Amino acid sequence: MNIIIIGCGKVGLTLAEQLCEEKHNVVLIDNNASKLQEISEELDALRIVGNGSSIHTQIEADVQNADLLIAVTGSDELNLLCCLIAKKAGKCYTIARVRNPIYSEEIGFIKESLGISMIINPELTASREIARLLQFPSAIQIGPFAKGRVELLKFKLRPEFGLDQMPIHRMHDKLKCDILVAGVERKEQVFIPNGDFVLQNGDQLSILASPKNAVHFFKTIGMKTNQVRSCMIIGGGKIAYYLAKQLLDMKISVRIIEKSKARCEELSELLPNALVLNGDGTNKKLLLEEGMERMEAFVTLTDMDEENILLALFAKAQTNAKLVTKVNRISFDNIIEQLDLGSVIYPKYLMTDYILKYVRAMNNTIGSNVETLYQILDNRAEALEFAIDEKSPLTGIPFMELKLKDNLLIGCINRKGMIIIPRGRDCMKVGDTIVVVTTHKGLHSIQDILAK
Repeated sequence: MNIIIIGCGKVGLTLAEQLCEEKHNVVLIDNNASKLQEISEELDALRIVGNGSSIHTQIEADVQNADLLIAVTGSDELNLLCCLIAKKAGKCYTIARVRNPIYSEEIGFIKESLGISMIINPELTASREIARLLQFPSAIQIGPFAKGRVELLKFKLRPEFGLDQMPIHRMHDKLKCDILVAGVERKEQVFIPNGDFVLQNGDQLSILASPKNAVHFFKTIGMKTNQVRSCMIIGGGKIAYYLAKQLLDMKISVRIIEKSKARCEELSELLPNALVLNGDGTNKKLLLEEGMERMEAFVTLTDMDEENILLALFAKAQTNAKLVTKVNRISFDNIIEQLDLGSVIYPKYLMTDYILKYVRAMNNTIGSNVETLYQILDNRAEALEFAIDEKSPLTGIPFMELKLKDNLLIGCINRKGMIIIPRGRDCMKVGDTIVVVTTHKGLHSIQDILAK
């Protein structure tokens, strides 16, 4: 597809890298020439210096033949204007990043009035991800498939689970749980494991299971499965506001600590059922006085990554709370993953994943049948959900007879609402959706799972 990206910040560049990797034609527009010059020559994208809301700049980017325009500048209003111009100048789909909470209640009206295909709010997206984690605190990450009937859950293997040095096939025999180990992260390495793969304490496992079977599995190995009842949030920004609102709706008690007195007063009006405290969230004495040790969840959402990381490490030493740590800078993610900070949320990754899912969905109209997509295993693998809409050379053939690509695993089948963890004799049928986990990026059709 022909895709124009306006705004070359971290989100714009991450999107460009992913889309170029998937062989899309990408044009980058930014009014800062030095930003464009700093981009690696390895990125196969056309660069244009100019105002993305200018009709002349968009025509230079060939908006008339574009399939999609994505506006991710730092200004909500500019993003909306870029999309409006693109709709008038071409016939492409448009995506705008809109972050101001003022617009959050008006998204439907704005989309319909301006003809924008998708509006994404990164803070709201991040808050929803955190709320999902607090509903199921055993997991580090959660990704739903098959309209929520299947979940991809990531957790860390600890000594108390009794699974160290155990082959995966023995784990299934011992625990009698209908789950599938879809991926393993071990230090710098990632694996798509088979039944002979031997687990080690410290591994991060990604499993596929129905919510019911996931709960049964976690209970069997001795992990907590119930939603948290109390949460302390450090930092009172946009994510904190959206998150607190959702948690209060879930009947979870919320305590927010925020430095700015004016912001505290604002939050107190917006969230009358939350306890909002004016203070320095890095003050250990304050945290302990306000009951950090009794909290079942501790979420760090300040604007400084270093503060969030140190606070999470302090909370880990003081409490058994579910930890969620927000990190903005993604350049040191491999180091951060080694610190055991609980669930680490990268709002920029979440947003790019969300947009990539939309791009894959657009491809459905030109032959692709990808329904859902998640970047997993430290972004070195993908979990994809394919819809089997028609007969093909793959349908009706037992999986054991299909010559699949290396590092590819068929994770589960959703057959009319029934979830099947497949074995060698199972096969796909028309009407199924199939979850595939693989290190091969850019699969567009179920036929792409076959080795060439």
